[in-house]
Amino acid sequence: MDYFNNILETIGNTPLVKLNNIVKEVPALVLGKIETFNPGNSIKDRMALKMVEDAEKEGRIKPGGTFIECTSGNTGMGIALAAVVKGYKCIFTTSDKQSKEKMDILRAFGSEVIVCPTNVEPDDPRSYYSVAEKLSKEIPNSCWLNQYDNLSNRQAHYESTGPEIWDQTEGKVTHIVVGVGTGGTVSGVAKYLKEKNPAIKIWGIDTYGSVFKKYHETGEFDKNEIYPYITEGIGEDILPKNVDFSLIDHFEKVSDKDGAVYARRMAKEEGIFLGYSAGSAVAGVVQLKEQLSKDDVVVVIFHDHGSRYVGKIYNDDWMRDRGFLDTEMRIKDLIDAKKNKIFICAEVEQSIKEVLTTMKDHDISQMPVVENDKVVGSITERAILNHLFEDELNTTESVVRNVMNEPFPTVELDTELKKLNKYISRENPAVLAEDLTGNWHVITQYDIIQAL
Repeated sequence: MDYFNNILETIGNTPLVKLNNIVKEVPALVLGKIETFNPGNSIKDRMALKMVEDAEKEGRIKPGGTFIECTSGNTGMGIALAAVVKGYKCIFTTSDKQSKEKMDILRAFGSEVIVCPTNVEPDDPRSYYSVAEKLSKEIPNSCWLNQYDNLSNRQAHYESTGPEIWDQTEGKVTHIVVGVGTGGTVSGVAKYLKEKNPAIKIWGIDTYGSVFKKYHETGEFDKNEIYPYITEGIGEDILPKNVDFSLIDHFEKVSDKDGAVYARRMAKEEGIFLGYSAGSAVAGVVQLKEQLSKDDVVVVIFHDHGSRYVGKIYNDDWMRDRGFLDTEMRIKDLIDAKKNKIFICAEVEQSIKEVLTTMKDHDISQMPVVENDKVVGSITERAILNHLFEDELNTTESVVRNVMNEPFPTVELDTELKKLNKYISRENPAVLAEDLTGNWHVITQYDIIQAL
């Protein structure tokens, strides 16, 4: 029988996949190292297991003890997997910019999660670094693994990730592109591959708000480079011991927006569902395309899975709120975002008094008019008021047929909101749209103002 003794034995040996559509303008062969195939869906499983096993070998934790770690989520997941199999407890500190999905996953594995503020100095007692260190001193039989300065981190990639890439490319790899956070992946992979071939270029992907690029180029730790950013998993406001700057040939900064946009493009254009830093890595390759040739073999390391960012970069509202969506909002988007999708309408023979009551109850000022389940007209407060001014209306006896106007214009689901100026006017305060299930929706001036 062919099986593994436990889930930890499945870590590593992840596939290389050729990228096609998203890198059409890049002359090189671009291959993605898909680390989502690890059991914890991220590359951090490799170094997490290595740190745990080294802590055991060195006697820094005893059976039944507690592992403590400051994590953006993925390292915590790897440690949690190891802890479950080996019988340890876990406490993780994380920053409040991390996705809710990451925190929920850690709790699902029985771990305790403490959320700390992002916008504080690393040595601030409230930072997720400081809280982890404090807990490790207070809790008996605990071990703070400290992925930033624990060199088992980069050793894991020297022993596994680097050799895999060398073997999978038959030694033909010319460039490694990888997001840099703790520095373990980039340094471990770089050390192994440069021992095999010193000509291999190592490109680290950084983000705006991080100190890495300027420090690498000038040797200056410039605090003015540090400011809050949204990208998860890469960039730092400290210099982790795992980052060996001498092994990195170039740092390329990628914006929060480009990282998010390219991650979404990877799903739509390559069918690969990845995390935020993967988008940044692909964007970095495209930004550096002029430095590549048709003979180059570029390996881009994809750290984690898109499921951890469903509420963020894969959520249109989140993207739109930050100005990351280049596409205009459409009728379909507005309908999807509406909380109340009930189609409120009037019947042709319904009394005006009933209509006014309905408008008041639902806080609306216009309604479509239907007859035999077909939209045949529209009625508005303005039309009712005009008839009242002209003494042409008895609200007790009159019915909708006597007051209604032409139906509101019908628009397609993919109509951009900014193009509705062709339809919306003083006399025509709304449009109609039919969704894919055959249900009608009224889009009012107020809906459009709210959306835009």
